Amino acid sequence: MTPGTRLPDVTFRTRVRDDAIGGANPYRWQDVTTADYFAGKRVVLFSLPGAFTPTCSTYQLPGYEAAFGDMQKLGIDAIYCLSVNDGFVMNQWAKAQALQNVTVIPDGSGEFTDKVGMLVRKDNLGFGARSWRYAAVIHDGVVEAWFEEPGRCDDCADDPYGASAPEAVMGWLQTARVSEPA
Repeated sequence: MTPGTRLPDVTFRTRVRDDAIGGANPYRWQDVTTADYFAGKRVVLFSLPGAFTPTCSTYQLPGYEAAFGDMQKLGIDAIYCLSVNDGFVMNQWAKAQALQNVTVIPDGSGEFTDKVGMLVRKDNLGFGARSWRYAAVIHDGVVEAWFEEPGRCDDCADDPYGASAPEAVMGWLQTARVSEPA
């Protein structure tokens, strides 16, 4: 995707806590649209190959979680982590990571990921279709900046990480803030 491109309209199948349900698993299905997540907000979206995977769980997600306060000072309203995983997996990953600042978005069927051109095969790892690693600054549903890891391809032998790291996005946000007219 390139700056100025509007995000595709997609409906995400999420699981949300509803204490009225009771029991050990008080969650219900809730459809959330692209507009619900992005309209009227300036957000950082990052996507990764899979919940509970090493780079994603050790560096990328915790890095964004820790960077929220600093990004918020630079005009970011929310940080979203998207993966081609279902709502059950994404919720358990958020719980395991003790997330307070990052909202997870399940793209279980890969529809959004496919429409933004980032769906790749990872059959060499037994993953099937997954997202290539990227990040973006999105303003009111329109791409403001795009950070894609190099070498996007199916069954990639490598898992590059750096271009979509929170430090890279933070650097861009700081530079964009400095270059804004007074």
